[in-house]
Amino acid sequence: MTQDRRKGSVLDLSSGPRSVEVSLHAQEEESRAAGRMGAVVLLAVVATAFVGCRAFLDLSGAAQVKGVWMGSTTIPCTYTPSQGFTQQVLTWSMERDLSISTIFRRDDSGDHILLSRFRNRVSVPKSSPGDASLHITDLEIPDSGHYTCQIIWRSENYSLITKELTTMVKVAKVAVTKPTIVAGELGLAVPVGAKASLTCVAQGSPPISYRWFRMAPGRSGQLLGSEAELVWSSLQPSDAGMYYCEVQNRVNTGAVQRSDAVELTVRDLPEAAVTSENAVGYPETDETTQSSWRTHLYLVITIAVLGGAVVFLVIFAIACARKPKNESIYEVAFHSTADVIRSDTDVEVPVKCRKEKINSEAEESYENVTTMCNNYESITGNSYESTCLSKNAESETLVNAMESEYEVQNFL
Repeated sequence: MTQDRRKGSVLDLSSGPRSVEVSLHAQEEESRAAGRMGAVVLLAVVATAFVGCRAFLDLSGAAQVKGVWMGSTTIPCTYTPSQGFTQQVLTWSMERDLSISTIFRRDDSGDHILLSRFRNRVSVPKSSPGDASLHITDLEIPDSGHYTCQIIWRSENYSLITKELTTMVKVAKVAVTKPTIVAGELGLAVPVGAKASLTCVAQGSPPISYRWFRMAPGRSGQLLGSEAELVWSSLQPSDAGMYYCEVQNRVNTGAVQRSDAVELTVRDLPEAAVTSENAVGYPETDETTQSSWRTHLYLVITIAVLGGAVVFLVIFAIACARKPKNESIYEVAFHSTADVIRSDTDVEVPVKCRKEKINSEAEESYENVTTMCNNYESITGNSYESTCLSKNAESETLVNAMESEYEVQNFL
């Protein structure tokens, strides 16, 4: 047993150094593999970041753009903004006939159009980050060529990145296409009195001229207008019919293109629409009519009143003009013997009052005389008759004398 144990110990001791050596070698291999893996991962991270940054700042657009003569077009040039990179300079250049000219430049000082024939015709969006597209209006044939969009970015460490994108532009004259007619909101069946419209739509190089016609049986169409849109402010039954439009431009020697004819129908309003405001129709038209009638009625009444007042004033003026200017005023006065004596002291009494007083005094005197005669007749009998007669004679004489004393005095 002791020998076996010793042998075993020897075997263990003899195998111990080899095991340690293998273990150390394995650890070294693992360390080397881990180092290589770390380097690969680091390289991948760096490469991914670099590639990703370049992908964010990559320009996108179109290889070719077709433009219509005298029309407008947009040459696309866009990118995805990346944090830490700022657009520094943007330029658009054009290559034609082996010569390159800079059209547009944007930097810290602003926008600049460097080619004179493009002034007031080109623009680049300002309020859209990442959009550097070039918009051109009033295209001409010499505008055809290769357009290059170049952008320079500055990073946070002040390094610069430059990207370019080239697009070919072809400008051509395009003949006008066959037009189509588009009806308004109410369509081709419109109620009477409503607003209606027909629009002639065509594509081609501007300027495009338009003409509207109404078909008439047995003869050529009736010319209605020369605008792209035909409008009725208040459609009437007589406007119903067949309509078509014609278009042309300066391409292909002014060839005329004609649209298909469309039929415009005018519908009568339902009876309820006219009598009821709650029904489908145009109640505001009835209210407007009633208001107009009330206004006319008030106007007629006002004119009649003013006319009557004028007539009254004219009649009154004529009556006043016919009255004599110097009208004589007469006063009748009675003067008795007693009044003549008291004329200096008495107060003047109006004519009417004087006349009534005199008459009452005469009647009173006459009654007194009559009474006296009756009394004397009863007392003296026949002897009084002669006296009464003499008294009556004297009374008549007195009355005649009083009547003869009336005068007519003329006062101016």
